[in-house]
Formats: sequence, C-alpha cells, structure tokens
Amino acid sequence: MTRPTKTSPERGDARTRLLEAARDVIRQKGFAATSVDDLCQSAEVTKGAFFHHFKTKEALGVAAAEYWAETTSALFAEAPYHRPDDPLDRLLAYLEFRRAIIDGETFEYTCLVGTMTQEVHNSAPAIRNACAESIFGHAATLEADIRAAREQREIDADWTAESLARHTQAVLQGGFILAKASGSPELARESVDHLIRYVRQLFHLEPDPPVTTERET
Repeated sequence: MTRPTKTSPERGDARTRLLEAARDVIRQKGFAATSVDDLCQSAEVTKGAFFHHFKTKEALGVAAAEYWAETTSALFAEAPYHRPDDPLDRLLAYLEFRRAIIDGETFEYTCLVGTMTQEVHNSAPAIRNACAESIFGHAATLEADIRAAREQREIDADWTAESLARHTQAVLQGGFILAKASGSPELARESVDHLIRYVRQLFHLEPDPPVTTERET
C-alpha cells in the first residue's frame, strides 16, 4: 500500500510528527538504518519527546504501521475507483489507481509496511504483526467486489476472492522491490500492467492495451 507522504511534518503534536517522520524516513533508509536521532531530527522534536511517546524504537515501528494503515485507509476510501457501478470495473479502476500513484521519488510511492516486513519479519514479531494487519486488512477491502464480479459473470474457478485480493498485494509489493532495485518506477508500473491483464483474463475480458502515461508518450 501507498501513499501518504509529507517530507516536512506539520507543526502539531510530537507523536504525530514522529509518526509522519517514521513514515517517510523509514521508507528512504529502512527500519534498521533509521535511528531515533534521525526521527527526532526529521520531526523536529527532542529525544525526550520521543521516549515520552514511545518506550523503544520497536514500539515506534508498531505505531508507525498502525498509523500507516489508518492514513492509507482514508486515502483509498476517498479514491475515485469506487465510483463505477460494476464491481469488476471498480476492481480494475483500483488497479489503475494503484498504477497512477506510482510516481515521484522511490520512497514516496513504496510501502512502509512492506518495507518493514522485509526487514524485521523474523527479528521484531510485534512490528511484523502490525504490518500484516495493514497489508491483509487492505487486501480484504477488495474481496467484496471480486466476489460480486465472480457471481455476476458466473465465473467457476479454483481461486477465491480472498486469494485474488492477496495476489494483488503480492504483485504490488514485488513491483516495489523491482523499483527499488532498479531505481525506476516504470518496473513497478509494468508489474501492475501485467496484473491488470491477468485479472481481465480471469474474468474472460478481451485484453486491454497497456496504460500509457503522458510522460511515456
């Protein structure tokens, strides 16, 4: 999931500023390489303020994953892909929306909880579990439309709405890794293009031409 980003935290309560700093700095540097000093400097708060709100850096990681889930849920709830009446059109519009927000600096469009999961899945189970709730919780928001589209088109197959919803997130997270490895958002967009083709095939639609942005024309 993506994509809330604000590189200069708003003046406000120190806890929120630290969470906003964690969201951006960890996506740039990774969880292990991000120090408490880095977070305090980015948030413009004292170390005393950090430890007033978070007993440990791991506690901050858990809270950052929860904050990410809360803020991205608001972003996706208001996104235009909900507008179509047809559930399959909504699902495809969701994928188009995910493609459209892959832009800018790598840290701006990649996923905080995906980044932390890759790093700490074995060393910090509390963070891993908070990240899992975010990732799987977001996937679950797609299930109703997938299920309705299957019923509407009488698709009889050995996959489920739950498994396809999870697969969309696997492709997106994999695309982010390719983008990080190459430094190019185009590889992440390419992954979404293939995902769109795959979903169209599952629902027996004619292949669509790849999406082209103005920058690519």
